[in-house]
Amino acid sequence: MTFWVLIFIVALLIAAFLCFALLHNRSGEKPSAAYDLEVYREQLAGVDKDLARGVIGEADAERVRTEISRRILAADEQMKKGNAESGPSRAVSIISVVVIALILIGGATALYDRTGAVGLPDMPLTARLELAEEVRANRPPQNAAEQLATPPQPAQLDESYEALLNQLRETVANRPDDLQGQMLLAQHETNAGNFKAGYTAQKRVIELSGDAATADAYADLAEMMILAAGGYVSPEAEQALTEALNRDRRHGPARYYWGQMLAQVGRPDLAYRMWVQTLQDSPSGAPWVGAIRAQIDELAFRAGVFNAPDLSTAAGPSQEDMAAAAELTPEERQEMIQGMVNQLSDRLATEGGAPEEWARLIVALGVLGQGQRAIDIHKEAMQVFAGNSEALGILDAAALQAGIAQ
Repeated sequence: MTFWVLIFIVALLIAAFLCFALLHNRSGEKPSAAYDLEVYREQLAGVDKDLARGVIGEADAERVRTEISRRILAADEQMKKGNAESGPSRAVSIISVVVIALILIGGATALYDRTGAVGLPDMPLTARLELAEEVRANRPPQNAAEQLATPPQPAQLDESYEALLNQLRETVANRPDDLQGQMLLAQHETNAGNFKAGYTAQKRVIELSGDAATADAYADLAEMMILAAGGYVSPEAEQALTEALNRDRRHGPARYYWGQMLAQVGRPDLAYRMWVQTLQDSPSGAPWVGAIRAQIDELAFRAGVFNAPDLSTAAGPSQEDMAAAAELTPEERQEMIQGMVNQLSDRLATEGGAPEEWARLIVALGVLGQGQRAIDIHKEAMQVFAGNSEALGILDAAALQAGIAQ
């Protein structure tokens, strides 16, 4: 309450100052015409002195008096007119004060409602960072989060699919060491909306895989746990993401969920950097790219980035474009594909892109029968990513797929 009283008093003081400035009667100020009148009167007196000393003749003195008198009349008329039109009316000034006061009070209230928190004490950056670390270290575990989360609605399954799923459950229960069976069970339980059963089976997949468990396996485990917790990234899910990133530091889904975890524990600044870098390294059509673009503006605001580039629009064809393409003739579809390939080529040439995007362009050119152009693009990409063995491997694989490998 004290805060709002203080805000109200400050707003009143500002409004009072504006009211005084707008309504103050400037009676002590002289218009410029008044100064002109003083000068002209002095000039008129000077004419009489010059005539008495014999500097000028009577005819010249009369002519000068006439001209000065004309100027005096004009200045007097101007001064009277200026006094009549000395500023806006009192009603207009009062209305202006009220409008300005409302804008100040309303704007300040709206801004604080957006960015402030009543009753929250001043918190320096070091304290904020320490609080974020404390939140991260002491946040609820997976089981507690699942109990607090809204239970996911089970998917409406076809009878035949549900029968096959029950049969798969029975088979896996009788053969718990069957890696392929556990993989299928994890996938289909997740598809059915049974996320806890899905990540339970995925844990068994990782156990059976041992050291051969891939980044995808750990990222899938984390995603299933996050879905089971209603979008919350628990410490257990964070550990799975850590294992995924240890195996592939550029794994797109793992980086997306890692950024989500950072945002949840109070580090939107780190989350924003992670997501921006992920967007730069990922193919434009990747599923996680759309999820990042949908949230990047809000995250930038939370991170205090107010000059962020527009990253909310995705490149590539939309669902409407794909639907329209299905109705085109083969010739029209070929022309549309060629246009998309040219657009991708121009963007990579001017803005650059991830190795996967260069690889997609090389493969597309090979499919279109433009082998020489694919070779040129491949050579250019090899120069761009020289020294990056992982990127060079992606480009060589694309060249092989495009039929231009040498």
